[in-house]
Amino acid sequence: MELSQRDITYCKNVGAKRADILRKELSVNTALELLVKCPPYKYIDRSRFYKIAELDDEDTYVQIVGEVTEWHTIGIGKAQRLSATFFDGTHQCELVWFQGVKYVKLQRNVPYLLFGKPSRFNHIYNFVHPELTPMSKVTPEMTQGLEPYYNTTETMKRHGLNSKAIRSIIAELLPDLKQGIPDTIGADILQRYRLMSLTDALINVHFPKDTLAMQNARARLKFEELFYIQLQILRVMKRREQNPGYTFPLVGSRFHALYKSLPFDLTGAQKRVIHEIHDDLKSGHQMNRLLQGDVGSGKTLVALLCCLLAVDNGYQACIMAPTEILANQHYETLKAFLAPLGDAVHVALLTGSTTAKNRVPIHNGLLNGTIHILIGTHALLEDNVQWQNLGFVVIDEQHRFGVAQRAKLWSKTRRVAGDGNTMPDCPPHILVMTATPIPRTLAMTVYGDLQVSIIDELPPGRKPVQTIHYSIQRRAQVYAFLRKQIQDGRQVYVVYPLIKENEKMDLLDLQNGFNELCEAFPDCKISMVHGQMKAADKDLQMQRFVSGETQILVATTVIEVGVNVPNATVMMIQNAERFGLSQLHQLRGRVGRGGDQSYCLLLTDQELSKDTRKRMEIMVATNDGFRIAEADLALRGPGDLQGTLQSGTPFELHIANLATDGQIVTLARQAAKEILDKDPLLEDQMNRIYKHQLDILRVKQSFNWSEIS
Repeated sequence: MELSQRDITYCKNVGAKRADILRKELSVNTALELLVKCPPYKYIDRSRFYKIAELDDEDTYVQIVGEVTEWHTIGIGKAQRLSATFFDGTHQCELVWFQGVKYVKLQRNVPYLLFGKPSRFNHIYNFVHPELTPMSKVTPEMTQGLEPYYNTTETMKRHGLNSKAIRSIIAELLPDLKQGIPDTIGADILQRYRLMSLTDALINVHFPKDTLAMQNARARLKFEELFYIQLQILRVMKRREQNPGYTFPLVGSRFHALYKSLPFDLTGAQKRVIHEIHDDLKSGHQMNRLLQGDVGSGKTLVALLCCLLAVDNGYQACIMAPTEILANQHYETLKAFLAPLGDAVHVALLTGSTTAKNRVPIHNGLLNGTIHILIGTHALLEDNVQWQNLGFVVIDEQHRFGVAQRAKLWSKTRRVAGDGNTMPDCPPHILVMTATPIPRTLAMTVYGDLQVSIIDELPPGRKPVQTIHYSIQRRAQVYAFLRKQIQDGRQVYVVYPLIKENEKMDLLDLQNGFNELCEAFPDCKISMVHGQMKAADKDLQMQRFVSGETQILVATTVIEVGVNVPNATVMMIQNAERFGLSQLHQLRGRVGRGGDQSYCLLLTDQELSKDTRKRMEIMVATNDGFRIAEADLALRGPGDLQGTLQSGTPFELHIANLATDGQIVTLARQAAKEILDKDPLLEDQMNRIYKHQLDILRVKQSFNWSEIS
C-alpha cells in the first residue's frame, strides 16, 4: 500500500492507541503525513566522540566513552535522586537523574557510551538525565551521521511517543520510502531551482547521509510549503482582480472641501497612497489593499479622504475598529476634520454601547442613504445593520477580527437605482489598515493576496520619541523626571502588563502600582484603566485623561491603540521585559503626537535574559517600526507574529520559518507567479499537478479563504 494511503494505525510500532494520539496531537492520519508533517527540529552529530577535557560551555550534545566509578542515591520517594561519577581515563564529570531513578542500572568496570548535554556547576561538568548505553549494546547507527530529534507534546511522551519512538516509527517506513513516491513539484521547477526530488528530500531530512544532504532536503521541503502558499495566495489575487467593483471616477466637492480646509499639508507618502487607492477605485474592479503606516503617520486622514471619494460618487462608507475606545477615537477625529464641511457629510457611530433608542435613526439613515459614513465595532456586523449602497469599507487593525466576521460585510452590499429597485451586488472596496509594521516575508505570506501601500513618512514637526531603559533600582530618578514633566504641564502614561494566564496577579500589580503612584504624586490626579472595567467606567477614566483633568493614566495595554492625547509626553512601561518589541513600539506611539519632546521609559528587572536585553537595546536605538518588526520576527519567530497579525491563518508551516527563510519565500513566490502568469487556471497538462495539490489543501481548510478580504 502506498505511504499516502497507509493508515498510521498500521505502521510498525504504532497501533490503535498511539495512532489516536498522533491524530489528536499532530493531525497525522497516514504514513506519508508523518514523514511530511514531522521533520526533525535538530540533529546531533553522533560520529564525533569527545573527551571531558575538550568540553566547553557552548557545547549542546556530546558523546563520551568511559566508566562509572561510583554512585549513590540521595533522598527518598519522589525527592530521590541518583548521582554518579563518570571517568573517561583522564578527567571525570557528574551524572544526575532526578526521575526514574529505580530504572537506572549501573555497573562498575563496564565501558559506557555517555550521551547528553553538558552544563558546568561548581567548576565540574554535569549531565542531567543522560543516555548511558553499555558499549556492548551500541549499534553502528547510534554512532554514525546526524541523529534526528523530533518535537513531541507532553501527551505524546506520556504514551511513550518521545523523540526516540518517533524516530523508530519513521525508520520502519524508510524501505518503502526508498521505493519512491510521486513528486508534488514539476520537473521544470525542480531543475530550475536545483531542488531534490520529494523522495530524496524526505529520506535525507529524516536520516541524512551528511550535513549538505540534510540542508538540501530541508530547503526542498521549505520551498514546497512556501510555494503552495504563494500559489494559493496569487490565485486568489488574480481571481479578485477580475471581480467587478463599483467605479469611483469622481474627485468631488466633499473631498476638495476637506483637502482645502486642512491646517497642514499632507505628507508626500499620504498623497502617494491616496493616488494608489484612487487608481484602484476607478478601475472597475474591486479594491483589496493593505495600508501600512507607523503610529502617528496619518492613516486615519487618508482613510477619511478615501471615504469621501466613495461619498462623492454616491456611495456609503464604513470604518470598523476592534474596540469601542478606538471607534470613539475615530469618530471624534473624523468629526473634527469634517467640521468645516457642515452638514455635507453625515457621520454616525455604532458600538455595543449604542442604546436601542439611538440605533433606530442610525438603521434608518443607513437604509435611506442619509448617513454617509458609519464608524463602529463588531456592531456593524449585526444582521439588522443594512446599508442602501455600501461601497467602501475600512477595517482598522483587522487582525483583531475573525475571518467569518469580516466576511459578513460582503452580505451587506446592495445598490439601489434611482427608481428604487435593487441592482446587482458588487463587493465593496476594502482598505485594510494596520499600525503594526509587517516584515516583508510575513506580509508576502499573511497578506500576500492584497496590494500594499505604505505610509513611510511622519507628519512634519513631529520630534522622534526619546527612549530610555532603566532598571527598577532607579525608580526614584524616574519619578523625579515624571514630576518635572507634570510640573511643566504635561501628562504621563504608566503601563503595566496584563497577561491572561496571570490575570488576578497582574490586576493586583496594577492596583499596587496605582496606590504607589498616588503616594508618590499626592498633588496629582490619577486615573486607572484596564480591560476588566465596565465600558462606561473605562470611557469615563479615559475621558478624564483626554480632557486634562487627570495628569497620570495608569493602564494596561488597553491604551495600545485608540488614544490620542498630544499633551501626553511620557510613556513609562513597567516590567517592559514582559512585552514584545512590536507591542512596546505600539505603546511608544501613544506619545510624541504633539510638538513637544516626548519620552518612552522602559523599566525592567536588573537581571535580564540575552534576548530581553536585545529587545531593550533595539527600542532605545530606533523609532523605525519596520526595523523593529524585522527584529521582532527574528527574535520571536513567526508564530507569535502570525497570531497577532491574522488570527486563524490557514497556512500551516511544518518546516519553513518565516523569520529565517525570506529568500526561499521570494523564490517560491517567483516560481508561483511565473506559472500563473502563463496559466492562471492551471489547465495545462504540466500544471495539473499543482491544481491537484491545491484541491487537496482546500479540502483541509474549513473556510473558503478566497472569499475573504
